[in-house]
Amino acid sequence: MLAQVGPASALVAVRPSDGAVLAAANGPGNAGLNIATYGQLAPGSTFKTVSSLALLRAGLRPGTSVPCTATLTVDGRRFTNYSDYPASGLGDVPLRTAVANSCNTAFISQRDELERGSGTDALAEAAGSLGLGVDHDLGFPAFFGSLEPPASETAAAADLIGQGKVLASPMVMATVMASVQEGTTVVPRLLEQVEVSVPEGVEPLQPAEARALRSLLRSVVTDGSGAQLADVPGPPVLAKTGTAEFEDGGRIDTHAWMVAAQGDLAVAVFVERGESGSSTAGPLLESFLRAARRAGG
Repeated sequence: MLAQVGPASALVAVRPSDGAVLAAANGPGNAGLNIATYGQLAPGSTFKTVSSLALLRAGLRPGTSVPCTATLTVDGRRFTNYSDYPASGLGDVPLRTAVANSCNTAFISQRDELERGSGTDALAEAAGSLGLGVDHDLGFPAFFGSLEPPASETAAAADLIGQGKVLASPMVMATVMASVQEGTTVVPRLLEQVEVSVPEGVEPLQPAEARALRSLLRSVVTDGSGAQLADVPGPPVLAKTGTAEFEDGGRIDTHAWMVAAQGDLAVAVFVERGESGSSTAGPLLESFLRAARRAGG
């Protein structure tokens, strides 16, 4: 699946019903590094799954209107949407549309509501409920992600869109999707001799929250940036695309991500350099889902 990918890349598949890691593949461009389960990377807009849960807990609903503007300035820093963001998606739009089109400014505009509704740890608590940032021993090298307390308004804004100090591995982003699909916090497992369980102190994911998240992520496929997955045979596909900027040798480049869930399968695909999640990581994820259906997965 990753054999022809030039940049560093990884794919991880997790079974939501029991957390089993079904695949953890590293591409030939990784130079021997285990990015699949131990990569420490900005997840970009795939992290909006976590942000969406935090906003739901703060009182928003999938139909709540939020402002999706072309730009938004926070404490002197100007935030924008991706370069070819659809003009039809701008304006006051339902949260569902902001998720489907991946509107950065809509999410950042709700940062004050997030603090008022759920407290300063709202984002970290939501991440934990979906399996991100709750480190524990799995018996193999695994990075569950991290989310440091923001040091400024700008950092807090960047965190909401998966930049800033947010880090994740492909394994944990597959776990996030597995948790949404299963409706409870999923802990990945690979070795039978190592017992795993949800760590103490994790806020449980409630059934209504999971249903709302599945609705939001389904809209990514039916009406947004994940439309290429709409005709994948089998149960409905949930998805989220993402890009994350990083600096390399003085120039800005982008990581490409796409995550999805279908039936009892959750998948994350990462490519170190790409144009976008949908165009770079998307075809790899789609091929995997189609192959899994053909194999009866």
